[in-house]
Amino acid sequence: MQIYNTLSRMKETFRPLHEGMAGMYVCGPTVYGDPHLGHARPAITFDILFRYLRHLGYKVRYVRNITDVGHLEHDADEGEDKIAKKARLEQLEPMEVVQHYLNSYHRAMDALNVLPPSIEPHASGHIIEQIEFIKRILESGYAYESEGSVYFDVPKYNRDHPYGKLSGRNIDELLATTRELDGQSEKHHPADFALWKKAAPEHIMHWPSPWSEGFPGWHLECSTMSSKYLGDTFDIHGGGMDLMFPHHECEIAQSVAHSGHDAVRYWMHNNMITIDGRKMGKSLGNFITLEQFFKGEHPLLSQPFSPMTIRFFILQAHYRGTLDFSDAALQASEKALARMTEGYRRLLDLKPTATEPALTEEIAALDARCTEAMDDDLNTPMVIATLFDALRVVNRIADGSQAASEADLEGLRRLFSTWLIDLLGIRPEVGGGAEGDASAMKPFEDAVDLLLEMRSKAKAEKDWATSDLIRDRLAEIGFDVKDTRNGFEWSLK
Repeated sequence: MQIYNTLSRMKETFRPLHEGMAGMYVCGPTVYGDPHLGHARPAITFDILFRYLRHLGYKVRYVRNITDVGHLEHDADEGEDKIAKKARLEQLEPMEVVQHYLNSYHRAMDALNVLPPSIEPHASGHIIEQIEFIKRILESGYAYESEGSVYFDVPKYNRDHPYGKLSGRNIDELLATTRELDGQSEKHHPADFALWKKAAPEHIMHWPSPWSEGFPGWHLECSTMSSKYLGDTFDIHGGGMDLMFPHHECEIAQSVAHSGHDAVRYWMHNNMITIDGRKMGKSLGNFITLEQFFKGEHPLLSQPFSPMTIRFFILQAHYRGTLDFSDAALQASEKALARMTEGYRRLLDLKPTATEPALTEEIAALDARCTEAMDDDLNTPMVIATLFDALRVVNRIADGSQAASEADLEGLRRLFSTWLIDLLGIRPEVGGGAEGDASAMKPFEDAVDLLLEMRSKAKAEKDWATSDLIRDRLAEIGFDVKDTRNGFEWSLK
């Protein structure tokens, strides 16, 4: 398996630190607002990686953190804590805010069929570990205490180690051109970042430490929790490209200062989702929440879009490419997904027309193409294209131009079950319902099938009036009905 390592800027063969095992850490949400489309992309990207590593036989420990303290409004260690600000505005306890939006995030992830991680640690639950981590960095000489806060000394670190190597920033130039501090700041240099912040009297989230009553810096939690659950060296660290600088750059510096070496062997970053060419995000105010997508309640949306349509839309683009949102693009994804799921349902209903296998090599070649695509840095668009090629085989069988044995049909069903359902994580839907819950749709499907069986019986008895009535009324309601050599097929328009 080849994955693109942001650090080396090339595709590399994945070789885990421990044979048969894989450790991956992914930056999760800061839970101070409802999840939006920008949250869905990293969650789905690394869900695909999680699924595929397990498919390859690895025992995977997947850690995805919850930021519930220490993330200030600005990366320059300024402003209020985002959770605390929300709590103050809504007159709630900070952990009420956290729990409310964490519940919302989990509901959205469940709807998108994102598997839960192995461990989901909270920053606020690891204050003791973060304090101990800071002590080690102070001992190494790459941090200093100032007025009750502790800061990482970026210029000193950069003299010994390349700060900026992940993002490719010219840190020497940045450090040389940054204005001198005017003495009003407790930092020694503007590039320095907080490991621990002394809490102002009005700050509502704070803990005791050797330096002050305060709270940890945002960057610290990921270094601390990844080392706790995956060790001082681990395989994969993932996140959005927007986190590369400063967040992930700071993580690298903290880990080297703490342990004397890099912690991460492969860095992976998904690209942004944009609207009109601009990044989608809370800070820019141009985001659409996932619930708004599911309900169609936003001026930019013409209709509701199901969770599986959203997932399919994201997977149609490679995770390292920019994905530009538009209502038209989502409608196109919805139609493509409907073709895929209708074809899969058609496959499940097919009966063998031959006794000897005729498609063994063709099915094997399709499966090999899917494997080759996923081994090539999770190329999900190519997997989807291959599955559409497999649908052409299904259609040949359905229209009678291709004979197929039970072994052929079973091979095709296994192909779709493995790649579409298990690895791409697409739950087959009937139409574009927002829930995509197969068990809830079963009575609906059975009712339509019953009507069409009555129509088939009427046709057999030459009761054309009843046959036409059922077909026409279903068409008025919104169903497409097709007569096939095996009986009938239906779908929602």
